Amino acid sequence: MVSIRNSAQSVEARILDAAAACILAYGVERTTLTEIARRARVSRPTIYRRWPDIRWVIAELLTLRIAGLLDAVPDAGAGREAMVARVVAVAQHLRGDEVVMSVIHNAPNIAITYITSRLGTSQQILVDALAEAIKAGQSEGSIRAGDAHQMAAMCLLITQSTIQSAQMVADLLDAEALDAELAHSLNGYLKP
Repeated sequence: MVSIRNSAQSVEARILDAAAACILAYGVERTTLTEIARRARVSRPTIYRRWPDIRWVIAELLTLRIAGLLDAVPDAGAGREAMVARVVAVAQHLRGDEVVMSVIHNAPNIAITYITSRLGTSQQILVDALAEAIKAGQSEGSIRAGDAHQMAAMCLLITQSTIQSAQMVADLLDAEALDAELAHSLNGYLKP
């Protein structure tokens, strides 16, 4: 017998999977709750019971994808070089995530909120993870002294800017060069 909790998780997963499929098929701006509901095989009220509107569905989808990438790239231990390698790997995966990049490049009304106005849930997860890694690196001696959360926020800004603007500088920096320059920037910023 399937529990109600597992059933609810399954419905939410189907809705988010359907939202991702719609974003890839139609683009963010043309994705509708009606189409998400059809693909997920649920009613629109089922979606509205979980999220107030499509922006919240997309925000939840992005949070899960970004946090999932952080979990998928293992922590290689304490120290600046290990932390920077992980940040660069997560950034590389995010640049390759079609859904995330579609939102960044094709839905400026959604993306701009998280670029200029406020930290989203996924960004806060990343800042917290970076702050812990920075504290570990400070204890180990490979990261300079300073407020770990402030430094983590700056690392997020550097990395987020690199992800957002990678397409713009693709003729100057291919993916490998972009990763190397991001690592150099972060290492330089964090070095004691």
